[in-house]
Amino acid sequence: MKIKLNLRQIRAGIIILTLMVIVGGAGWKLGFKKGRTVRIDSALSEESEVDMARFWQVWQKLEDKYLIKEDLKSQEMMWGATKGMTSALGDPYTVFLPPERNKEVKEELNGAFEGVGIQLGFKDGRLAVMAPLAGMPAEAVGVRAGDLILHLKDENKDVDVNTVDMSLPEAVEIIRGKKGTKISMTLLHEDESEPVVKEIVRDTIVIRSVELKLGKISEEGKWIDEKEACSGTEEWHCQAVAYLHLSRFGGRTESEWEEAIGDIKQKGNDIKGIVLDLRNNPGGYLEGAVRYAGEFLEPGLFVVKQEDSKENVSSYSVTHQGRLLTEPLVVLVNQGSASSSEILAGALQDHERAKLVGKKTFGKGTIQEAIDLGEGSGLHVTTAKWLLPSGKWVNETEGIEPDEEVDFNRESMETDEQLQKAIEVLLEK
Repeated sequence: MKIKLNLRQIRAGIIILTLMVIVGGAGWKLGFKKGRTVRIDSALSEESEVDMARFWQVWQKLEDKYLIKEDLKSQEMMWGATKGMTSALGDPYTVFLPPERNKEVKEELNGAFEGVGIQLGFKDGRLAVMAPLAGMPAEAVGVRAGDLILHLKDENKDVDVNTVDMSLPEAVEIIRGKKGTKISMTLLHEDESEPVVKEIVRDTIVIRSVELKLGKISEEGKWIDEKEACSGTEEWHCQAVAYLHLSRFGGRTESEWEEAIGDIKQKGNDIKGIVLDLRNNPGGYLEGAVRYAGEFLEPGLFVVKQEDSKENVSSYSVTHQGRLLTEPLVVLVNQGSASSSEILAGALQDHERAKLVGKKTFGKGTIQEAIDLGEGSGLHVTTAKWLLPSGKWVNETEGIEPDEEVDFNRESMETDEQLQKAIEVLLEK
């Protein structure tokens, strides 16, 4: 006996199977009864009946009545429905990523993509700049960490939208684009009342995670390379210091970190101390925070604890012998220091290994798991919160307070007051 299925039936079958895969992959169990009613059993809620009839009704009405039939693309509609399911949770960091966006996210973690050079997050539920990347187009036109992004306009993409209720994937899809194209962003700087409009030309963004400078600080607060003569009049200006800038925790970070630490160790006793700069570091892999904390902390010391929704607790401690256990250390942080960089800074502060200089950190205290779902798509889901050795949950308004609060003078391109203060604190040790 032959069974004939129309397009509608085929699509319905695809949707059912896809929902089973996606929702099942997130730790749920589905069972069907009465045709289109789904029984959902969850460890977090009582058994409930979910009527899928409205979903099918909308799908069928679109098939029957939508004007432009070529726009009825089953796969893209399915991606959209799945994105809606995750966005309904109200967590901007739990997102479904269609294949192309999932590919872009992985490229970004590996440190090469095209765009304007900013890391995005949310402040008080509003789309915000977690950190502009050093030397990239956004920073060059004055985009700052903590800026609220109010509006996006891109004539080439036919986009002219406010960002209220915009998800992270939607924002990234608009902001990223081909090298040489332009996007206009309306921003509200922190502590300012009037928004500003910045037009940014996209470029190739190649990110180096680790930058090392070996040198001195002049009396004017400028960095002097180690090969240049020391011109300061006070003794501390002539002290050799290692400036270690860690801008992210990504796929390339480990090899670059190893190279930088090797260079520091070659200097031996010539190095009087280290400034670890985590300003505008938006985070990345949690394992990296634990790994690099262990460079400065004794084996066995507790770095971070994570707790999931079932109250399962995982603790992470230093497991290897670090190479910079005794050198004086100061850490620079600001509003753009988030997630894994907060774990690293907070652990060093809690264990009194380093003092923090700068401004209060961003406050992102949740952990996301990246899950590949097949066909190139992916799911980023918030699975746990993390706690510092002190037990503090760093989240939203609860950032990490520096030991020495220092503003950054945006009007001065010559002096980095935060770095200068870090050097002073360092050489007082």
